Amino acid sequence: MTNQLPVLKLKAKADRRLRAGHLWIYSNEVDVDKTPLKNFEPGQQIAVESATGKAMGVAYINPHSLICARLFSRETKYRLDKSLFVHRLNIALSLREAVTDQPYYRLVYGDSDFLPGLVVDRFGDVLVVQIATVGMELVKDELIEALVQTLKPSGILLKNDSRIRKAEELPEYVEVAYGEVPKQVPAIENGVHFNIPVFDGQKTGWFYDHRASRARLADYVKGKRVLDVFSYVGGWGVQAAAFGAESVLCVDASEFALDQVEVNAELNSVRENVGTLQGNAFDAMKMLKDEGERFDVVIIDPPAFIPKRKDIKSGEQAYRRANELAIRLLNKGGILVSGSCSMHLGRDRLTDILRACARHLDRDIQILEQGGQTFDHPVHPAIPETEYLKAVFARVLTAS
Repeated sequence: MTNQLPVLKLKAKADRRLRAGHLWIYSNEVDVDKTPLKNFEPGQQIAVESATGKAMGVAYINPHSLICARLFSRETKYRLDKSLFVHRLNIALSLREAVTDQPYYRLVYGDSDFLPGLVVDRFGDVLVVQIATVGMELVKDELIEALVQTLKPSGILLKNDSRIRKAEELPEYVEVAYGEVPKQVPAIENGVHFNIPVFDGQKTGWFYDHRASRARLADYVKGKRVLDVFSYVGGWGVQAAAFGAESVLCVDASEFALDQVEVNAELNSVRENVGTLQGNAFDAMKMLKDEGERFDVVIIDPPAFIPKRKDIKSGEQAYRRANELAIRLLNKGGILVSGSCSMHLGRDRLTDILRACARHLDRDIQILEQGGQTFDHPVHPAIPETEYLKAVFARVLTAS
């Protein structure tokens, strides 16, 4: 036993991934004869030992989950408490502040910031927190205290309504944990202003991850006619208009999201350049094609079509269908911006889908540049799941 924590013992050679840098322990790696999983409570903090008794670090456990334990420190003296939270938050904050002087970013990105099961997005003086695991849920009071001490926010919102919590048998709820949080909070990205619906929007209300790729739009959209499909609240489309697009049409299934597009367009004095179309993205693109509409730039940034490995086949079909429709809507020599947030769709596979779409339509395609995560979504090199984002900028030409 290490520092009075109960011990979780691994099978022989099951410590290899941890020694290589990984933070997860799967249930089939546990020596259940010596340390039965049924003896642990969900969320309990534990010491992890190799089969030979070597201390591997401290973790929290959920014996009912496939990923049954998540390491939060390799030093056995630490506990997941306010002190460690303050330490980790200061490390995360130092990275963000070294890169930007504007307080709008993902402050904590789970395992990559060595706080598994936790996401914190910063909107100036307001923080939006998402907790995905029992282990993190049990110490949320210490987390809130650490956030207040470290950042002195005016408000903290717990946006714990993600479906991922079901896997940990956690309830879904949204509540203000500290101070006051307005229904909408301001954000600035690439010099463009947004009002973010943190209570009623998707996830934390905003997606900081495509920040760098959206900045690259400035070189492609000036004076152009732009279509933004799966637009949500206008992250791509409103920025395209602010960067000088002649016109932008935002398509989304959500009336709420499109109302927010209009708010955000007005904020940036580009309301007259931004239109909206509510409906299923596939149906809307087909309708636009049938009506003879064509665009110079089409942006496709769908939700994850491949949430789990079992969805790869159907998800790839959805990506192909969406991108084929997008290509059909492009003017000659037009630009396709194709995004994916599906971790199970590799970058090479996405570009191969784009190649296949183009050839099926007798077009040629040139990959101009590719984007992905940046400083506020750092990739943990031992955990491939932390690298999920892709954006491909491609020119589509008539085959000759």
